[in-house]
Amino acid sequence: MKISVLGSGSWGCALAQILVRNGHDVVVWGIDETEVNDINQNHQNSRYFKDVKLDERLKATTDMSLIAGSEALLLAVPSMAIDSVMANAEKYCTEPFYVINVAKGFHPVTHERMSEVIKKAVSKEKLKDVVSLIGPSHAEEVVIGLMTCVNAVCENDASAKVIQETFSNDAFRVYRNTDVIGAEIGVALKNVMAIASGILTGLGQGDNARAALMTRGLAEIARYGVSMGGKAETYLGLDGVGDLIVTCTSYHSRNFTAGLEIGKADSAEEFLKNNKRTVEGVRCAKVVYEEALKHGISMPITDQVYKVLFEGKKPSAALCELMSRELKAE
Repeated sequence: MKISVLGSGSWGCALAQILVRNGHDVVVWGIDETEVNDINQNHQNSRYFKDVKLDERLKATTDMSLIAGSEALLLAVPSMAIDSVMANAEKYCTEPFYVINVAKGFHPVTHERMSEVIKKAVSKEKLKDVVSLIGPSHAEEVVIGLMTCVNAVCENDASAKVIQETFSNDAFRVYRNTDVIGAEIGVALKNVMAIASGILTGLGQGDNARAALMTRGLAEIARYGVSMGGKAETYLGLDGVGDLIVTCTSYHSRNFTAGLEIGKADSAEEFLKNNKRTVEGVRCAKVVYEEALKHGISMPITDQVYKVLFEGKKPSAALCELMSRELKAE
């Protein structure tokens, strides 16, 4: 299969590495000439993966026209760029194609899930289907072949199976899930909880606090997801508790390390002023806070993360407020 990876960042390159080793015809498109040249000339993406050699068959380009003839487009760009990238990419694809989405979040204006955004951005006659490839996975481990399990998520199980078979190998196992709403909400909201987890660590809290945060955070994610139409059982799987664990406990996680910086400073001000990385949990916190208010869904952890990020609340005060809430049964 000819597959074009849109986005030359860490996750796009890691998945491209899997695809080329699985025997697919792969090209990586990116806007950063330094990254593209590094991939082509040095077989590396040193900005993200120090001392990791990429497969020599992997090629990259800044020329979008080279994606022509693709049977699938793997969309590995920040959620805020999806509209513009897909509008541009579609012009070069004459035959219907799958979109493989790996972004986790919501549209910052419409609050739509990623698959909804993509379906609006691509004309119906060009789009075979949208399949989200999501779950507990760090690019730094995938690129060097460490064992990973994720889900191919699509309402059409046949489409999910195509993508499952495309990516699966002895180190990268793909399951299938048809609960698109539940899965996409789970992998988006865990980023908010990962920021909270980092904040706890930055404030000097320990394993007990993080275990409580993850447990109550999972309950909060499930409550929100079910209210929005997701299935409760999804949150006990890879796109629920699985992704929550890996993102709340790893220094590979941008959301966790963002929270860590905020917690150490007991303020989000400097982080928000200086940060240049994509931290999806920041935008997600705003979207979910607003939607939860609108729908009357209790989201105490998300509320406090939002207030730290957008209202200047001290993380230590937010933690104190969470611990001082009215006592109740679990």
